[in-house]
Amino acid sequence: MEFRTLVPIVPQEPKIGYSSKVLLLGSCFVENIGKKLDYFNFPNLLNPFGILFHPAAIHNFLKRVKSQHTFTEADIFYHNEAWHSYEAHSDLNSVEKQEILNKLNAAVEETAGFLRSTTHVIITPGTAWGYRLKESGEMVANCHKVPQSNFSKEITEAQNALFETAAIVKEMNPKAKVIFTVSPVRHLKDGFVENQLSKAKLITAIQEIVASKDHCAYFPSYEIMMDELRDYRFYAEDMVHPNKVAIDYIWEKFKEAWIALEASEVMKRVDTIKKGLSHRPFNEASEAHQKFRRDLQQKMEKLEKEYPEIKF
Repeated sequence: MEFRTLVPIVPQEPKIGYSSKVLLLGSCFVENIGKKLDYFNFPNLLNPFGILFHPAAIHNFLKRVKSQHTFTEADIFYHNEAWHSYEAHSDLNSVEKQEILNKLNAAVEETAGFLRSTTHVIITPGTAWGYRLKESGEMVANCHKVPQSNFSKEITEAQNALFETAAIVKEMNPKAKVIFTVSPVRHLKDGFVENQLSKAKLITAIQEIVASKDHCAYFPSYEIMMDELRDYRFYAEDMVHPNKVAIDYIWEKFKEAWIALEASEVMKRVDTIKKGLSHRPFNEASEAHQKFRRDLQQKMEKLEKEYPEIKF
């Protein structure tokens, strides 16, 4: 007897392998997927502008990437003893004006080069609720603790921003596959009903895109969390974010859909090496540990020779 309903996972093409390059953009959940890819040494670029929750923020970033429009002093502002950009996450903030400009422009340049040769782009919006800066009318990626009175909060349809995002990817790299997924993180600060409304708008918009664009696909991370993992034991202490068990489970489902079978075998070898590198011996000078390190080095060199994309 089955005591839960399983979300069907359909194998997708083209698969992600070690010759693939994956660009990941969006909410904190896409960071979880990116960190998994990074752990297993898949070539990837994760959130160059930091976490971006709203579809408009992701779209604005890719517009920058497409146009290669350079950031200048007019695009940043000083607040709470640091420089910020409304287009990027606070991870890029700096106390030095030139440093933040260098970071922003370097991220745009790196992404442009990566996108032109990428094979897969994973886009994970988290919410349709956004904050519009009253002064400019632009939807911001991050409010940077600027007084709330400077913004108007609104819920958007999300469809245009996501359509345009997919179009930019297609224009810059016609061969890239766009994988949309909705973050399962619950934005309860917006309200319980408001969070469901937000997710519904994102899902509806993405489904319309996937139905009309051959280069786009959908992975049901939100549905897996809401249906298969419908228990608070799968949430972190904040009862908002998926915990490690949930992340690992959804990752296994993602592998089932998108990771090439031959890559799965290599992942096991990478995992063995990574665990070996993190091993802490009782006696580093012992002959047994020295032999362990030599064997580990040989495994690394052998794997790097077979797969030049893998670097330890």
